Amino acid sequence: MNTKTKAQYVNISILSKYEIFNSLSEKNIEHFCEVIEVLEYESGDTIIKEGEVGDSLLLLLDGTVEISQALTLRTDTSGIDTREKSLIKLSSTARPFFGEMSLFSDDDKRTATVKASTKCLVGRISRVDFFQICNSNPTIGNIVMQNIARVLTERLKQANQNVLKLTTALSLLIE
Repeated sequence: MNTKTKAQYVNISILSKYEIFNSLSEKNIEHFCEVIEVLEYESGDTIIKEGEVGDSLLLLLDGTVEISQALTLRTDTSGIDTREKSLIKLSSTARPFFGEMSLFSDDDKRTATVKASTKCLVGRISRVDFFQICNSNPTIGNIVMQNIARVLTERLKQANQNVLKLTTALSLLIE
């Protein structure tokens, strides 16, 4: 990807629209502009694979992705069930970010699979760069961590609602 294309997608006016950067000044957002690596994916490409080690936060700059998770827990290696459940489709117009859980998890494992539904451009911020920015400037770190916590809280609330619905449906089937 040429520099012009990167500058077109990774600039202060674009990044300021992502929830992770809410309340940051343009000067503070500039720190992230400098470290983002832009990656291209074709439709059908796997961007993140559930269970693999992750070390980055990803911003969907252009395109549409589908996020899915395995339907069953892996119990042994002899009979691996590969069925997945699509959880959500995300479009770059919503300015989503994903992969943040691997930044904070002890085992660094990805918790879902993300596949490109269309040709996509994804901005990658490595764990090293992310924490270097946050640790070297506590104001930036505090704001970004609050933003991530807010998003994760909303996602957890939605997941809890989904579990409640599934539990209710299962109990109705059993009765």
